[in-house]
Amino acid sequence: MSDFTTRPEIRGTFGVVTSTHWIASAVGFGILEKGGNAFDAAVATAMTLQVVEPHLNGPAGDMPAIFHSAKTRKTEVLCAQGPAPAAATIEHFTGLGLNLIPGSGLLATVIPGAFDGWMLMLQDHGSLPLRDVMQPAISYARDGHPILPRVAHTIDGLSDFFEDEWPSSAQTWMPDGKPPEPHSNFANPALAATYERLVSDAEAAYDDRVEQIDAARRAWREGFVADRIFDYLADTKVMDVSGQRNGGVLAREDMANWQATYEDTLTYDYHGWTVHKTHAWSQGPVLLQALAILKGIDLGSMDPNGPEFVHTVIEAMKLTYADREAYYGDPAHSDIPMDYLLSDAYAAERRALIGPDASQDQRPGRVPGYEHLADAYIARAARDFSARTGASAGEPTMSHLTEKRGDTVHLDVIDRWGNMVAATPSGGWLQSSPVIPGLGFPLNSRAQMFWLEPDLPTSLAPGHRPRTTLTPSLAEKEDVQLVFGTPGGDQQDQWQLIWFLRFVHFGLGLQECMDAPLFHSMHFQSSFYPRAAQPGEMMIEETFGAPVIEDLRARGHKVTVAAPWTVGRLTAALREPDGILRAAATPRLMQAYAVGR
Repeated sequence: MSDFTTRPEIRGTFGVVTSTHWIASAVGFGILEKGGNAFDAAVATAMTLQVVEPHLNGPAGDMPAIFHSAKTRKTEVLCAQGPAPAAATIEHFTGLGLNLIPGSGLLATVIPGAFDGWMLMLQDHGSLPLRDVMQPAISYARDGHPILPRVAHTIDGLSDFFEDEWPSSAQTWMPDGKPPEPHSNFANPALAATYERLVSDAEAAYDDRVEQIDAARRAWREGFVADRIFDYLADTKVMDVSGQRNGGVLAREDMANWQATYEDTLTYDYHGWTVHKTHAWSQGPVLLQALAILKGIDLGSMDPNGPEFVHTVIEAMKLTYADREAYYGDPAHSDIPMDYLLSDAYAAERRALIGPDASQDQRPGRVPGYEHLADAYIARAARDFSARTGASAGEPTMSHLTEKRGDTVHLDVIDRWGNMVAATPSGGWLQSSPVIPGLGFPLNSRAQMFWLEPDLPTSLAPGHRPRTTLTPSLAEKEDVQLVFGTPGGDQQDQWQLIWFLRFVHFGLGLQECMDAPLFHSMHFQSSFYPRAAQPGEMMIEETFGAPVIEDLRARGHKVTVAAPWTVGRLTAALREPDGILRAAATPRLMQAYAVGR
């Protein structure tokens, strides 16, 4: 077997940063070189990703992070997923004639969370001043960066729509009256000015770094940033994917009264590894449920690129994602039977459903006392919502589908002291909502993950968090610690699961796992507008080879073959007990990069 990999697996002792864009990774590592820690580097990396990958994330989006602090020796979740506004009621949306929340426009906005989340991390766990961490993003927004072809093509595909319906977006993304050319130098001076004012106003008011960061948070949620947002929302209605012009329901009080928070991780032990995920306000627990099912199957005896492995993992994921759709939601407001879903007895019951052929049915488990939720999902997955689709739906997918859709970003950082961060920022992408005039960024469209049906864990309700797809990972085994993740909407925990299984069972290195071909299921109901399920459908990279693909089709899978190197955008970093650090990044889309020494 060849030991060739597309990139070297980065190794060192000083620090490693890996993210979905090489500029952001370089920025993060530069922060480590300045003496910053992993938290400083993560924030600087993330703020830069908002500039260089604006089709995938923005400051008004969402962000969960899982992090380990060497100081506190605790592993925690930072939740920067904003909840639904106070006026976001089912009655309001159905009164507009809607049966689905649009995937674009102002109506689908929840409270912006990403910026406050990053500032909370910097305030509590970072070490550098606000200026040091924000300056790289300010500079790239002000002076420009080589715009990715995917960003240029996204803008090009939406140029007519922007000019006709979202003029503030046309001014921002087409400043010369036409879409930018791929690789041309592209600047966003309004965003640079927003970032700069947040920093300079804080510096003018305070000398202390913590007070400066807190001032920036206040300016965001109730100062000049909030003023610009709500001046715009006051009398604006814009075209969205529903085919009608709708205004937002976000109010000044919603932003002023919300802040990002910390919470415990949800864990599961698998073959000596303890895997940490977010709770059921994200899809993170599906990876843990899949591990529980697969724990009783001898995966190590299979070919990791063979049909038996692919079939087994696909069928397990179908079962766990069905449970996601039936039972997950915001645990602060809904009773989520997570202990039952992760129990050995339940896993054994679900494992027994995996047969030699591909299931075509939606099969959520029958959790005692919650059967009505399983029945509701089965009915919902079969329902025709007669949804209108259009270019601005903003569904996170992958490059082989359409240039007009994003697929989120991810970053992993470990420093020489053992601090580590895995984060998956998303939302507020350029194609999902118009730019707020004077700020240089749009709002998010995360509310599309709610349902307009009552009495579900994912029913739209004020103050509830949407069941997001964003799901970073941290795993540990005998003083080895690993952070990893990927963009990709509903595919995030599928690609992470495949990567992790290959790493655990087959002795592959971080980069070898990145380079191995990938696959995923589209069987279950999508988290994104228009919320369609595709029973039996799966996608697999051509690299698996014709015999594997034909074997899967013979088992009943409806296989779509993707071009080589087009599925998945994983990154990962690892710390050995002796302090050796390792990192890797996918070659897919030719953007992600790991940096370290």
